[in-house]
Amino acid sequence: MKTFVIGLDYGSDSVRAVLIDTNNGAELANEVFWYPRWKEQKYCNPGINQFRQHPLDHIEGLEFVITSVIQQSEVAPESVVSICVDTTGSSPLPLNEQGIPLAMTKEFSENPNALMVLWKDHTAVKEANEINHLSKNWGGEDFTKYEGGIYSSEWFWAKILHIIRVDESVKNATHTWMEHCDYMTYMLSDNNDLKSFKRSRCAAGHKAMWHESWGGLPSKDFLTQLDPYLAELKDNLYQETYTSNEIAGYLNEEWAAKLGLTTKTTIAVGTFDAHAGAVGAKIDQNTLVRVMGTSTCDIMVADQAVVGNTCVKGICGQVDGSVIPGFIGLEAGQSAFGDVLAWFKSVLDWPIDQLVMKSTIISDQQKEELAAEINQKFIRTLAEQAEKIPIDEAIPIALDWVNGRRTPDANQELKAALSGISLGTKAPHIFKALVNAICFGSKMIVDRFESEGIRIREVIGIGGVARKSPFIMQTLSNVLNMPIKVAESDQAPALGAAIYAAVAGGAYEDVVSASKIMGSDFEAEFFPQSIAVEAYQNYMQEYKSLAKFVEDNLKLKNQ
Repeated sequence: MKTFVIGLDYGSDSVRAVLIDTNNGAELANEVFWYPRWKEQKYCNPGINQFRQHPLDHIEGLEFVITSVIQQSEVAPESVVSICVDTTGSSPLPLNEQGIPLAMTKEFSENPNALMVLWKDHTAVKEANEINHLSKNWGGEDFTKYEGGIYSSEWFWAKILHIIRVDESVKNATHTWMEHCDYMTYMLSDNNDLKSFKRSRCAAGHKAMWHESWGGLPSKDFLTQLDPYLAELKDNLYQETYTSNEIAGYLNEEWAAKLGLTTKTTIAVGTFDAHAGAVGAKIDQNTLVRVMGTSTCDIMVADQAVVGNTCVKGICGQVDGSVIPGFIGLEAGQSAFGDVLAWFKSVLDWPIDQLVMKSTIISDQQKEELAAEINQKFIRTLAEQAEKIPIDEAIPIALDWVNGRRTPDANQELKAALSGISLGTKAPHIFKALVNAICFGSKMIVDRFESEGIRIREVIGIGGVARKSPFIMQTLSNVLNMPIKVAESDQAPALGAAIYAAVAGGAYEDVVSASKIMGSDFEAEFFPQSIAVEAYQNYMQEYKSLAKFVEDNLKLKNQ
């Protein structure tokens, strides 16, 4: 009998499922569900960088996309041997003693502090600063050293510390916290014991300061100095972690009935979307996989012999087995990539929304048609005009920190800036400056890896930006002075999750061999253009100068 697997990929805006043939990686069906509550921006307050999501968006989405791919493909339920879930992260969720999210109870259903704290939520900047100060000054182990040496407000402990300080009711009702990838896996699994449930190695190692050298999570002595609650919470978390080629459990009866599957389907240990995407793009040593969407995650794998005792500074962690078991997984990234351009679009949209769409001269139907046409052509037209600007024409210099800086050297308090504007600066000039900025931010990451001894010979781009914007990809190739391949798959993270599932389901012995057969092919390759490379080296120096000015003055302001 042919066997199939399902990769379930939770992004910031939607969840998608793919049903994959384990024999050759062929995609039989896919489906996407857009989160309705998130689309309304319920529970969010961008003014204070608060971004929360209700687990109902994720649960409703899971049922919809999986039942859809089963119906589309018409495969036999017993032929679906495994499911693996990947999600954004760090995106923790508070649970009660019964393993139920607080948000799924009547008391907390509309309380933003009881919801999932999305990766891009930066309300915990103060708490992250406290963790960093204590790590360097308490006289014991520096628990941040395998996470780049700087703990981020985007991560597990900082977010929990913030929530318990601002909401006593959530603090008192919470028994444990789970990363999004762990909770969705737990919900599907027949193992409902919170203590023995297998938590994700990549989530724990990259975001929760878990490391085998100190026996798991940070010590109680350390956590107590932050808040005694965290030391108590540690007893309700975990000590061991597991890689995503392992089985977390089998599909429980409730969800087997809902999805039209059987209880023989294995549930793989959960993972993060970028790590799964790298596997879907056939990552190998000395390859940088850039998962490019609203933000970026930059993923590499390296042999322990290459990394040695080096703690790569300023990245988002180095964890044994987090991407491919047997290799050290390294993660970096930008807090905003596509979001930089989305912000600019929202600025330019303002007069359209406030004047054109409220005009009494045109009908409602004309407004709908006009809005659809503008959305379809907006970024594409800007990119076409920006691409026509000669390389030697005056272009403003911009910073890409509209949502802070993830790497190198996390600092979510930083703000973006724009310099060099004149009366001749038009919208396409600013758009080009912003594209340059996100590429310069990428270059800073590449330079950091290489300065720490992690060599990069190949770059692979995956995600919507990589596939839809040749202008951005060519600019990135010129800035990095490296060829860039673009993965063919529309759903590389979901495909990667399916590859993990294939191993957990017994179709392959290991992730590497499964990836070689099931992973995505490449649809395009961009090469550096010598004239542009030289010009961008000069622009890069201006970017660094502006970045130093902004960061130095922010430090002075905060002193």
